[in-house]
Amino acid sequence: MKAILKNTVVATLLFATVAVMANGPEKTFGKKVNEVEKNLIAVKLDPTFKRKGDKLLVNLLNLEQKDVMIKIYDNQGRVVYKELLEGKLVIEKAFNFENAFENDYTVVVTENDKTFKETVAVK
Repeated sequence: MKAILKNTVVATLLFATVAVMANGPEKTFGKKVNEVEKNLIAVKLDPTFKRKGDKLLVNLLNLEQKDVMIKIYDNQGRVVYKELLEGKLVIEKAFNFENAFENDYTVVVTENDKTFKETVAVK
């Protein structure tokens, strides 16, 4: 995860530098840099859900370090898992459904008034 984040940041910075240099004469250089910086700051990252067999991996880069709530519901709407993660920059969770009862489970990640869902069917 750290290597992916590092490579993404490096690639973004290289792209931004090339874009700034290609955007015209030297007198507009400072203005273009500020526009690129504003666009980089406004990047929003959604959590990623990845299935590996009976496991579900959840990863989230929480740049604002706000509280993140993770809940798991069964198909009848009952909460079977609940966790509040306060002020963490990187959130990495693994959920093992190997010994779970047959059901459809919905993993819900709530961050900054945004909700992301992933459904796992256990058969």
